[in-house]
Amino acid sequence: MALNKVTAKTANKAGGESEDIDHFLKTEGLDSNREKEIGQHIGYRYDVNLVPDYDRLTPFLKTYMETMGWDDLNWLEDVHMGYEEHRAAVFDRNINGWVTVPEDMELPNNQQDRDMIARELLIKFQMSKRHPMVDLRKAYAKFD
Repeated sequence: MALNKVTAKTANKAGGESEDIDHFLKTEGLDSNREKEIGQHIGYRYDVNLVPDYDRLTPFLKTYMETMGWDDLNWLEDVHMGYEEHRAAVFDRNINGWVTVPEDMELPNNQQDRDMIARELLIKFQMSKRHPMVDLRKAYAKFD
């Protein structure tokens, strides 16, 4: 499924594209005057139309898809590597918060590969015993 070989690029303040994939890690990410004024980035930082390149699946994601019996990434297709306070991170909708990537983890120089890592990290975090939903289930579950 090599249909989607897209080079990920980040938008710069002129609305064009920049080759610096670490733009949001190296800078505050506040490119427009309005963003500087309010102190936060506006809008999507990432190309939401970027469809996953299935040739770049991590071994974990391949096994996950085979186990689930999926031909695609289903709910993970709109998961992307984001950046929270100069750290690579993935957003977990269940806890409404960012899960940061370990600082010692070296990120690939390609947004597609980073997005695959983000998907894998999100799945592993949601399945871990450290996920906040585990505590909620223990506290409020009606059945074991």
